[in-house]
Amino acid sequence: MNRLGIALVISAPSGTGKTTLIKRLRKEFPTFGYSVSCTTRAPRDGEVDGRDYHFLSRERFVELRDQGHFAEWAEVHGNFYGTPLPPVREMLAKGQDILFDIDVQGAAQLRKNMPDARFLFILPPSVEELERRLRGRGLDSEEVILRRLANARAEMQEAPHYDALIVNDDLDTAYDHLRAAYLAATLAPRCRPGLVEALNNGHLL
Repeated sequence: MNRLGIALVISAPSGTGKTTLIKRLRKEFPTFGYSVSCTTRAPRDGEVDGRDYHFLSRERFVELRDQGHFAEWAEVHGNFYGTPLPPVREMLAKGQDILFDIDVQGAAQLRKNMPDARFLFILPPSVEELERRLRGRGLDSEEVILRRLANARAEMQEAPHYDALIVNDDLDTAYDHLRAAYLAATLAPRCRPGLVEALNNGHLL
């Protein structure tokens, strides 16, 4: 019996190792679905409409947004970006799991539009360790580092609203917890709505 797909939503402050953990999860579970986002920015060289993004006019994006077409949307550097809700629901109905790597604002929108999604938050072992990691990358100015730390403190205030909290102190341990949270989500009763009834009626799985 096929199960319904799950939407796995992962958020984390910058510098916690979220990208590394997600890459590892995708490598082990390469069947995660991907939804092509919509944007109002102009296509870059080599980008194809419908493959990389759905490129929309600002007016069309706003029209779709007001119709509730997006699972989540945001304005970044003067351009709109959004995840269309209908294709996401189609993939989930077909048993396709989908992974969202998204900030706390986007996750809050998804929580309203996709209440059956599972929300995971990755935390640093301490703010001091997060600062050490950010400085160790050697990529950012002092101003940027301080801004990232302030943002991290604000983002971590939203962590209690998530279904699972994963502390990335040791990468292997953090990945084990991420993997376990994902697999546990796929075992939720809502993913197998006809399972018990089928067993009670003597159907073989």
